[in-house]
Amino acid sequence: MKKQEHQTRSHCPISFALDIFGDKWTLLIVRDIVYSGKKTHGEFLKSDERIATNILADRLAKLECQGVIIKTPDPKDKRREIFSLTEQGLALIPLLLDLQSWSNSFGPENIGRSPALEAALQKNRTKVVAQITETVRQGGFMFANPEWFPPRHSDAL
Repeated sequence: MKKQEHQTRSHCPISFALDIFGDKWTLLIVRDIVYSGKKTHGEFLKSDERIATNILADRLAKLECQGVIIKTPDPKDKRREIFSLTEQGLALIPLLLDLQSWSNSFGPENIGRSPALEAALQKNRTKVVAQITETVRQGGFMFANPEWFPPRHSDAL
């Protein structure tokens, strides 16, 4: 899909970002790729938040048009499509980690906290971000690192 020109409401960079990511679903799709390694429409539908099929299709198309994700045919099943982050999408990883840290500090007690990941980020944030980014770039995901997450961790962070 061709990258779409973005119509801005103002010259504010926050407004621009919110035009793309300011709904309740879009960053969760990026989260699912980074944290859980989800790659297909069906896998995204299984997230705890239970996104509707039509909304998911719309948000995937929007992310693709903005150059955040790329869609390719599944090499094992040409009828399925695989979604992955572009370099532009990978650049959102620090934002996801900052949102997670903020939620860990100020959110309710029942959210999925990862003290080990928080400690790693405090010790050497640059290294952790680089590790996660490279892991996702290679097709992996964050939950694959057992030292950062407990054995059974919910998709909802």
